[in-house]
Amino acid sequence: MSTDEVLVEVREHVCYITINRPERRNALSLAVTASLVDAFTDAEDNPDVWAVMLTGAGDKAFCAGADLKEFDEIAQSGKQIPVPMTGPRRNLYETVLETYKPTIAVLNGPAVAGGCELALACDLRIAADHAVLGMPEAKRGMGANFATVVLPRLVPRAVALEMLYTGDNISAEDALKWGLYNRVVPGATLREQAEKLVRQIVANAPLTLRRYKEMLTKGWELPVQTALRLNVGPNPYLTEDRQEGIRAYLEKRQPVWRGR
Repeated sequence: MSTDEVLVEVREHVCYITINRPERRNALSLAVTASLVDAFTDAEDNPDVWAVMLTGAGDKAFCAGADLKEFDEIAQSGKQIPVPMTGPRRNLYETVLETYKPTIAVLNGPAVAGGCELALACDLRIAADHAVLGMPEAKRGMGANFATVVLPRLVPRAVALEMLYTGDNISAEDALKWGLYNRVVPGATLREQAEKLVRQIVANAPLTLRRYKEMLTKGWELPVQTALRLNVGPNPYLTEDRQEGIRAYLEKRQPVWRGR
């Protein structure tokens, strides 16, 4: 479901989503945000999609967050700018977080403000070595609702609060150190390395991947005893793919997954 500003392509079980506003540092206008919600929802519903890869066009920015120029124009017209977690549409970051398939953010450049939150909503993050992370909302009088909740769950509380309180960027090296990035690679090899990673993922059983994602997301903050009793997502032990996976292993060949 491509638009001029959000490109979507499904190829060999991967949904590739690209924010295509390089002249605006891939900022999230209202139209782009709505298109991204639709793209992730469609990927979630498409049985041919086993993983989702998200990136930005160009090499100047993954995403600069909300389109502040658009927000200013809305405010100047006397209207209220969008307030997170309200309104008739699903929140973008919540939609990405609850896409029950592996999601990979490919950070081709800085990810700041809402762009940082968008990256944090994905499961994995592979970044070019110049791709800094930052949450400058405190410098803009905004709120960072999603990051305020999620960031302290991903890094030590003091690290999260320093990022939020100061609004300063952290380097790709520091993001890797704190586990916010899975991998940092030279910008020239980013696409190749990201493709290698996603292909390694979709070579595995798609229903098992979905089970992992749904169990991890829904059991994130549950006590261990409660989480162990969760039964969400497809049960791989009851599928044809489980039979195929064991048979392929014993026959020393690559499995042919059916997603059933």
